[in-house]
Amino acid sequence: MLIIYLLEYLALIMKRPESATSLPINLTGLLSFLVTLFILSRYYSDWSGISKLVVVSIALALPIILLEFIFRRPSLLSRQTKKRVVNNKRIAIKLLALYTIWGLIAFIYWLFPEYHGSFYQPYWALLFPAMPWLIVLAIPYFWFVDQRMENPEDGYYRLGQSLLGKRKLDKSVIIQLLLGWLVKLFFLPLMVVYLNNNLNAFHVNNTSWDYIRTRGYDFFWLLFFTIDLAFVTVGYMLTLRLLDSHIRSTEPTLLGWLSAIICYQPFMGTLSTLYLAYNLDNYTWGAWLQGNDIAYGIWGGIIIASLFVYAFASVMFGIRFSNLTHRGIITNGPFRHSKHPAYLSKNLSWWMVSIPFISQSGSLAEIIRSCSMLLIMNGVYYIRAKTEERHLMQDPVYQEYAAWINQHGLLAKLKDTVKYFFNNITRRKIS
Repeated sequence: MLIIYLLEYLALIMKRPESATSLPINLTGLLSFLVTLFILSRYYSDWSGISKLVVVSIALALPIILLEFIFRRPSLLSRQTKKRVVNNKRIAIKLLALYTIWGLIAFIYWLFPEYHGSFYQPYWALLFPAMPWLIVLAIPYFWFVDQRMENPEDGYYRLGQSLLGKRKLDKSVIIQLLLGWLVKLFFLPLMVVYLNNNLNAFHVNNTSWDYIRTRGYDFFWLLFFTIDLAFVTVGYMLTLRLLDSHIRSTEPTLLGWLSAIICYQPFMGTLSTLYLAYNLDNYTWGAWLQGNDIAYGIWGGIIIASLFVYAFASVMFGIRFSNLTHRGIITNGPFRHSKHPAYLSKNLSWWMVSIPFISQSGSLAEIIRSCSMLLIMNGVYYIRAKTEERHLMQDPVYQEYAAWINQHGLLAKLKDTVKYFFNNITRRKIS
């Protein structure tokens, strides 16, 4: 019987579309990151957050890149890929487009006051020393990639030709190129800052059972968010065709963009303070369950478990995470059970952390207001999920994956279970 169940399970896996990333390879990157993180936090705690960020990013990304090169050979580096004759003129036109985009990004950072405060100092501390290297290394990178691309006349080439007045503006292709850079322009600074802050806050100086019992919740909370931020930050850094981690397409709709960026600073700060403050009395689960050790442990454990799923979902992207973009369809790990495991786990954790359904004052009106505001926030993530699905549905692989999830995903299994019990109860009543 066990063999039959195992064969049925393997058959289901085989029908599921192959993921763009490998679970064992990503877990190797995670292990390398964790070992490096613990060594740095234990023995090099005096290092700056940015120094730690560079080291842990390399520790995370390098094993994934090497193992993917060995076992999953990126298409651009395939042994079957034939080099074409070097076209220095085309490469120079592409570089013109790239440097123009970088200049435009620099102008935007200079223009908006949001980027002038101390909040983004860690990002500038990373970017300014790296920029001269990026400018120089872009030349051999474009030279190498151009010879191996299936279609070398890409968005950079078309934009460069338009800048030189040699080609009519190809709006659709160029807009996609610019939108991809806009994603990085907005999200990479935030993720670098958040990861820098987490690395500064992460310390492993006490591993006693007493510490784990009393401070374990805070430790795992910080750890799982640090894991998430590390994979996310590396994903935004390594948007490279050479590694097959390039952007296939970017979210084209305004609704998709708005529903995504309002979930991040500086927009979320204003939104959560003035409109969606779903924790009005600052009464959290810890205060609510204080003194009840069993309930406290169970409740806190569920929160940490949801954050584990959230971080695990980011791990499954490997070096390919990015909001608002398609960089390969992920179908393994928690994505085997849900199309949006990170959104589901994050939204569940908000309800359990902020307990809007409990009011310290006992006011029913306050409970209704808090729950309503959190439901609106959940609605924003629902819109994000639906716009992402609509965007990814342009890929046949995602269409197959969505159909598979609809039949074998967590919600489908839950529906089948409810249906089974309902049918059983109905039969018993009839008999």
